[in-house]
Amino acid sequence: MDKGFDIGILRGAVAQGRIQWHQHALERLLERGISRTEVVGAIMNGEVIEIYPTDRPYPSCLILYIETEPMHVVVAADPAAWICHVITAYRPNLDHFEPDFRTRRKQS
Repeated sequence: MDKGFDIGILRGAVAQGRIQWHQHALERLLERGISRTEVVGAIMNGEVIEIYPTDRPYPSCLILYIETEPMHVVVAADPAAWICHVITAYRPNLDHFEPDFRTRRKQS
């Protein structure tokens, strides 16, 4: 699932330690018991399942990573500065996602 979004920019930025942890993300990580290490692992090893190319100020994506339990991470890429912006992370649930945790359930 490429659609013009370059996961390589995100992974390269993370490998160089060029991560911008947004306040919202840090608050949610704390609330949800998710560590920064888990988020970095998700970015480096996860699968891009949705792309938001029109997000501003930078295109973003939703990453799925399953190690012991599924996790979604929303990140944005600043391609000019090679910075990965961490927006939020959460544990997806079956109320909103199919059992594959990749597909959103249709809301009725």
